Amino acid sequence: MPVIIWINGGFGAGKTTLAEELHRRLPDAVVYDPEDVGLMLWKWMRPNGDFQHLPSWRELVVATALSLRRHHADTLIVPMSLIRDACRAEILGGLADAGEEVLHVFLEADAGVLRERLNARVTHPDRKWDQAAREFGMTGVDEMAAAAARQPGGTLMLGSDRLTPAELADEVLAAADLRQVHGDGKQMRQARSLDSKD
Repeated sequence: MPVIIWINGGFGAGKTTLAEELHRRLPDAVVYDPEDVGLMLWKWMRPNGDFQHLPSWRELVVATALSLRRHHADTLIVPMSLIRDACRAEILGGLADAGEEVLHVFLEADAGVLRERLNARVTHPDRKWDQAAREFGMTGVDEMAAAAARQPGGTLMLGSDRLTPAELADEVLAAADLRQVHGDGKQMRQARSLDSKD
């Protein structure tokens, strides 16, 4: 069944790592990073804060996801923080209203863990871009940790500070009811959906 797996959570929660693990197991899936849509918009406009505030970004994120899912892959993997409730509702609601099956995953992690991961992420402290990205991430750590309590019903909540990337991927694949490819190229049997009554 076609599905969009939206991986939400704070900066440093492990969204990209989980997306990579899912893609390793689902090589025919497309990994779509909506941040690229924001960078594209900043080519045409003067960068000004967070591009998630731009109505154009939100509209293009939905339109691009729909096009990629319908024309290029049955499974779309989207690692992107949607911490603001209105932004999340607009984007995920837009995908659902267009008839797409959306599995919304939220990676929870303790604020202290997020800070440690963000500090470790800066590979070149003398580079302005690395430092700016770290500072931007740090400013929202508490807000992102608190956002876990505000996720809508049906969200798959997973503790990325307690589970390994492989364990997280197992949970997502089971919830999405997807087959995955093993190293020998054979597909495993279909995983049980969270919606089943077993």
